[in-house]
Amino acid sequence: MKRTMMLAAGLIFAAGAALADPVLGTWKTEVDDGAYAHIKMSTCGSSICGVIHKAFDASGPIASENVGKKLVWDMNAKGSGSYNGGKIWQPSTGKIYKSKMSLSGNSLKVSGCVGPICKKQTWSRVN
Repeated sequence: MKRTMMLAAGLIFAAGAALADPVLGTWKTEVDDGAYAHIKMSTCGSSICGVIHKAFDASGPIASENVGKKLVWDMNAKGSGSYNGGKIWQPSTGKIYKSKMSLSGNSLKVSGCVGPICKKQTWSRVN
């Protein structure tokens, strides 16, 4: 009985790992206003969110008041590496954009719009 329960627990754990969203992990943003960041993407309830994990400038890691703040939230997986319905915050301007993302291997195309103004970046996977 104990062996059966351990086997069942192992199968449940393996199934959960197999269902992990491929966008989860840490991503490096492009440079914006002289700085870039590592964003840790994780699940937040039924959606995906991203928190600023580390900040950098041309000389290396920097202390930033933005570390620990959400940069991406309410992002919904739509299949085939497509995500939408989310929001993204641009720290250099303080603006919040309606956002979508597209995953292809180790590249994540992130775009967002406020009215007619749209911006986009391609992030690279750190891990």
